[in-house]
Amino acid sequence: MKTNAWKIVMPFAQASALTAAVVATGVQATELTGFAMLPANTFAVGPTSGQFAGAGAGGNSLPLVDRQPVQGFSAVLRGPTGNSFYVMTDNGFGAKTNSADTLLRLYAMRPDFKTWNGRSVVGSGKVSPAEFETGKKLMAFTSKSFISLNDPDHKIGFDIVAGMANYPNGANDIPVDSSIQANRLLTGSDLDIEAVRKDKNGNLWFGEEFGPFLVKTDHKGKVLRSEIATPNILPPGSSATGPDVMSPQNPYLGAGIPNLGTSRGFEGMAINPAGDKLYTLLEDTVTGDPVKTLRINEFDIDTESYTGNNWLYQLEAEGTNIGDMTAINDHQFIVIERNGGTATNGTPFKKLYLADMASVANGGLVKKTELVDLMNIPDPHDLNRDGSTTFTFPFVTIEDVLILNPTTLLVMNDNNYPGTGGRDSNSDNNEFIKIKLDHPLDFRGRRQH
Repeated sequence: MKTNAWKIVMPFAQASALTAAVVATGVQATELTGFAMLPANTFAVGPTSGQFAGAGAGGNSLPLVDRQPVQGFSAVLRGPTGNSFYVMTDNGFGAKTNSADTLLRLYAMRPDFKTWNGRSVVGSGKVSPAEFETGKKLMAFTSKSFISLNDPDHKIGFDIVAGMANYPNGANDIPVDSSIQANRLLTGSDLDIEAVRKDKNGNLWFGEEFGPFLVKTDHKGKVLRSEIATPNILPPGSSATGPDVMSPQNPYLGAGIPNLGTSRGFEGMAINPAGDKLYTLLEDTVTGDPVKTLRINEFDIDTESYTGNNWLYQLEAEGTNIGDMTAINDHQFIVIERNGGTATNGTPFKKLYLADMASVANGGLVKKTELVDLMNIPDPHDLNRDGSTTFTFPFVTIEDVLILNPTTLLVMNDNNYPGTGGRDSNSDNNEFIKIKLDHPLDFRGRRQH
């Protein structure tokens, strides 16, 4: 559907002309201004992984002996330096039943973007590991490059893999790696983390999909309290039942009936500029809610509870899922919306929308405006060297967006290692792209987290 023109805040003398231009054109003119790539076959130190995920794909075999895949990028934060980022991997190989040997981590990385300097393309286009604390470039993804989520104080309320003798996947006959047990490390069978934000106190909040739950850790990934369930706050017109929103993988479901699809929890989660409110966005419609609407709920950091304020995000006719949500200011957000199409299968629908809550009543639909079509980005200098001056981003899952400044966005894909088909039959790489907007966002955030 067509949506309203989005709000621009600029010096008053320029505002009228630019507002008129945006109203007239709708979608912003954009340009690819940076490109970097991390190869699919990128690994970090760690216990053997992929023992329950089949034989592999794209010519890449599993398991990965004494290695963890650096893949499945599902969230991104600013790093310790201006040219570094913290990138969060998801649960591993896509399911609770095949990822018990995959660790939940946040990596530090430094992309050397290919850019146009006015005369030629410069930059290597490579992504390097970095020290987690300093952002200093490293030669490999060593233990200095990441933090792993861990629960040494037994805060998680259900049994985790670290407390088991054998992995709960497969035939349940492979012993859990001793490093997982000794450090109470969390795995992709415990939680499916898909979002992370840093609050005003420096703590990390992870949104995950198995519950769906919110999980609070310190800045080094240590769990600080029990996981927080998602209350079933009914929007107008909903017939959803049950006290909580629960997926089929929720460890407390028992004989109950889930009201949310498998792995359809908190794919998106934003934090306000003050760092004291989270906005959680589900990936799928709660059973009984209006068709193709996704719930957004507000969570208060100080009280560690949901406030009851809530909104709905309406998917487009072509859209099937969201990929991420990040705050522009107190009421505007960027949301990635997509379908499952790729360059090799179906018709890809991959777009960024501006979602505005201003003047929207509790339970109402946020106002949407198309911001960027990720399948049609001008690339006049062919930064990715594919021979085209139009850049497309046709991956199945695109799950990372970060505002670098009012006119520049960072967008990244989740490559679902060793999955294939995003661009070709090979295992998809991890691509980092910078997109320049012709008109500035009303970006009120501090250094974005």
